[in-house]
Amino acid sequence: MMRDRREIIAFFIAVAFLGCGVVAYVLGWGRAAEAAWVAATLMGLMISAISMWSAIRRRQPSVDIIALLALAGALAVGEPFAGAMVAVMLTTGMLLEARAAARARRELGLLVERTPRTARRLEGDALVEVGVGEVVRGDRLIVGTGEVVPVDGRLVRPAVLDESALTGEPLPIERPAGDDVRSGVVNAGAPAELIATAAASESTYAGVLRMVEQAQASSAPFVRVADRIAIYFVPFTLLLAGVAWLVSGDPVRAVAVLVVATPCPLLLAAPIAIMSGLSRASKIGVIIKGGGALERLAAGRVLLFDKTGTLTQGKPVLATVIAPAAVGSDELLALAASLDQVSPHVLATAIVTAARMRGLDLVLPEDVVEHHGYGLEGRVEGRQVRLGKADWIVPGTAPTWVRHARRRASLDGSLTVFASVDGVPAGVLMLEDPIRADAPRMLRELRAAGITRTVLVTGDRADVAETVGRIVGVDAVQADRDPAEKVAVVADEARHGPTIMVGDGVNDAPALATAGVGVALAARGATASSETADVVLTVDRIGVLADAILVARRSRRIAMQSVAIGMGLSLVAMVAAALGFLPPAVGALVQEVIDVLAIGVALRAVLPSRSHASAMLPEDMVLVQRLHLEHAAVRPVMEQVRVVADTLGVDDTGLAPTIALLEQLQTVTLPHERAEQELLYPAVARALGGADSTGALSRSHAEIEHQIGRLSRLLADLDGEALDAEDLVELRALLYGLYAILKLHDAQEEEGAFSLLNQPAQV
Repeated sequence: MMRDRREIIAFFIAVAFLGCGVVAYVLGWGRAAEAAWVAATLMGLMISAISMWSAIRRRQPSVDIIALLALAGALAVGEPFAGAMVAVMLTTGMLLEARAAARARRELGLLVERTPRTARRLEGDALVEVGVGEVVRGDRLIVGTGEVVPVDGRLVRPAVLDESALTGEPLPIERPAGDDVRSGVVNAGAPAELIATAAASESTYAGVLRMVEQAQASSAPFVRVADRIAIYFVPFTLLLAGVAWLVSGDPVRAVAVLVVATPCPLLLAAPIAIMSGLSRASKIGVIIKGGGALERLAAGRVLLFDKTGTLTQGKPVLATVIAPAAVGSDELLALAASLDQVSPHVLATAIVTAARMRGLDLVLPEDVVEHHGYGLEGRVEGRQVRLGKADWIVPGTAPTWVRHARRRASLDGSLTVFASVDGVPAGVLMLEDPIRADAPRMLRELRAAGITRTVLVTGDRADVAETVGRIVGVDAVQADRDPAEKVAVVADEARHGPTIMVGDGVNDAPALATAGVGVALAARGATASSETADVVLTVDRIGVLADAILVARRSRRIAMQSVAIGMGLSLVAMVAAALGFLPPAVGALVQEVIDVLAIGVALRAVLPSRSHASAMLPEDMVLVQRLHLEHAAVRPVMEQVRVVADTLGVDDTGLAPTIALLEQLQTVTLPHERAEQELLYPAVARALGGADSTGALSRSHAEIEHQIGRLSRLLADLDGEALDAEDLVELRALLYGLYAILKLHDAQEEEGAFSLLNQPAQV
């Protein structure tokens, strides 16, 4: 902030001296005019000398030497007006560069703010609050609900912990007594008791802070376009000026060459193009912290992603309700959500949210008791409801559906909440962290934008990470990585090209700081990663990153074009000055005209450009939003297909559940699919363009209707007959096949159609 003020003051002083000199010259006050121009030149000389010395200390090439020689030469040969013009151009360039190209300071503010300051220590029967620095190994500590664990320790009692800050895993994990717990994680359950195994300075979270600091300290400074060109331009300019002086014997010609050669297209046009790119990016919800970050973003070729919150939604969502008992899935969900209304647990929030989205009526529970380490119990409209672990809900030998639910949860990486009603096991609620609907589309758009390699880097377990990576289409998966290992992966991937790292958690901060460009998702609130990152997405649409890369590359390209045009014209003027056709004062005015042309070219960067994001018309948006709500309401019928198939033939209900399912498919699912075909797909086609952009979706509709028709005919054929083994096999195979098609079609619509709701409307 103070630096910006200095540059603004310097710019206005230079302009004031130049303007006062012009006024004095017009009024015939020659000495006063000369004095004002000399003052401007001296100020420019001082600024360029300081800048030159800074470049020498950094051992970095710089075009500032040309401005320095031009200013000194103008004074030496008595051309103060030309020197004043150069000073104005120099301060203008500094001001624009400060606003457009200066790298943002990477702060540890949020990381430090999150660091616990105090801990609650058990001293006898008393609980004493002490500074976290006073905690030593062996202290017994109490961590309240929602509090951050202050130091590494070992649990005395079971605890439910949110470890996303360190591992990225969004779902709370239940740790048994005796497990080690790391500082930085959040207690997501009842108050936890632990024994400290390390002091605060030696704990995990302090290590994360140190890694961010080290990564920032080791980040190499970015070399500006102007400085890279200076390697070739400066020697050429000095050689031309020296030859002009040597051949003509007139030092004024050398000064004229230096004045015309003052690289204002580099100092002015390039920053303007970069600033325009920053402005364009901000309009699509991407904050790029300076011109250096924009140029590195444009150069990026290897993209690394965290999983949680980046490729997935980052919070648990109810996936399905399995209710094989007499209680139906909607009734079971309503009972569970009613009980969970009084629970602060993150899984309870997901269950309540799912029930409300389905439009279920919830009531306040009574006599609620939390059994720590097991679950929750209470009365809902006179019925005794329990939610929790399988061993508590279904003691003894588990029935077949419980074993199936556990196996399915293991295969899908889901969490399970088992439920009983009036003492009878009633079903299980399965929760997952779903993949973002727009993630696969985003990966394709990034490849189209020039990304050549994509890598998923996560602290989650390998089987879950591999599944996510396979679905979204990354090139490589690095799982079970802690923050230090993520840094190592980013460093290793740099051999494939300039790196871009995308993440949204504290555990990603060191990797973001290490990568060529760190990109943070901050749509759900500021995080430590957004302070560390070079680029911040303020909208909950990761697909805009592809557009940001396009904006960055276009801005850099236009900057180079403006430099090429401006410097090309400057070279012509330099030759003219060397031949004696342009005296210093006239050369300074010619250089101003060249600057205006170069700036005009640079301003093209502020104009709209092509975008990979498909946009939906405003009039279509409301329609699609309504159909999306209906789509979510129909999804339970899809899950019921699998439940019926799983339980087929294991009880004496016969065909009754299958017949009831067929009625739901015919009265709920098919009308919805036909409405989508008639209303949704034309809207999607208008957004995506192309003659057959929804062809695959339409084909899935036809197959769904065909399979429901087959189910109807099979049930009609089996009506009144006793089911034999072959009948069960055929019916079960048809149901599983129908479920697979419905599941695939659901994913296709989420990605290909409803993800467009996350795109900005066309205007």
